[in-house]
Amino acid sequence: MTSQPVPVAAPHTLPGSPWYERLSWLFVLVVGVLAYIVVFVVMLLTHNTTLLPTVLLVGAGTVPLTVLLAAQTTRRGILVPIPIVLLTVGVGGLLAVTIAGFLETIAALILGQESILLVGIIEETAKLIVPLLVLAIAHRATRGGGIAVGIAAGTGFAVLETMGYGFNALLERGGGLAALDSTLVLRAILVPAGHVAWTGAICAAVWHLVEGRRKGLAVLELALTYVVAIVLHTAWDATSSAVLHVLIGVVSVGALVFLILRAHRTHVRALEGAPGDPR
Repeated sequence: MTSQPVPVAAPHTLPGSPWYERLSWLFVLVVGVLAYIVVFVVMLLTHNTTLLPTVLLVGAGTVPLTVLLAAQTTRRGILVPIPIVLLTVGVGGLLAVTIAGFLETIAALILGQESILLVGIIEETAKLIVPLLVLAIAHRATRGGGIAVGIAAGTGFAVLETMGYGFNALLERGGGLAALDSTLVLRAILVPAGHVAWTGAICAAVWHLVEGRRKGLAVLELALTYVVAIVLHTAWDATSSAVLHVLIGVVSVGALVFLILRAHRTHVRALEGAPGDPR
């Protein structure tokens, strides 16, 4: 009797992200920049100050949101569920700005100008409150997505802070719309080297500690990342040296890009190594 060949199941192929999802960050960047220019010009031509909040929001939010989308989207889907990201941006930014503003005011009253040395510690710690709550409540849904959660918290903080700086520039003596525009543009260019990079790096280390096997090395990585982020933040605030700012920016952006690419590789490998996928 001739044995029948055992049928072989067709290989399972995981669907990739659609092109419009992978390029969503580029779409947001282009549309955001064009929207800012158009709204700002219309406000100048019409003297319609009701457009000011729109200018502030678009100017402050375009670049951080672009970075967040670039971090979130891999070729095999997103790192963290969208509702968690939105909640982290909104609640995380609002809570961190409020707490940091309160503590920094107290520090300034007690220490005067020396309080600038505490700003990095206060802000980097305040931005971690909501990400840690996310980790405690929704760890399974955010596995491997610490960098995205951190960037989301940094985005919320950066947007609100930039809007505040822009409003202050508008009202200060010698300010006006030119000062507002220069403040928004400058902070938009610098934001990937600031809050989103520092908080993203710390949260990536926190998630790595929770999910990794080598706890000793992970603890060391987290402690080192937290200290380095505070040092970079403090150095940025305490100096006016363009050279030092460029150096800090290169280090911060380089670390951010590395961590995003590492998270993407890990996410894709985890999916492609799932049962049913032969790769």
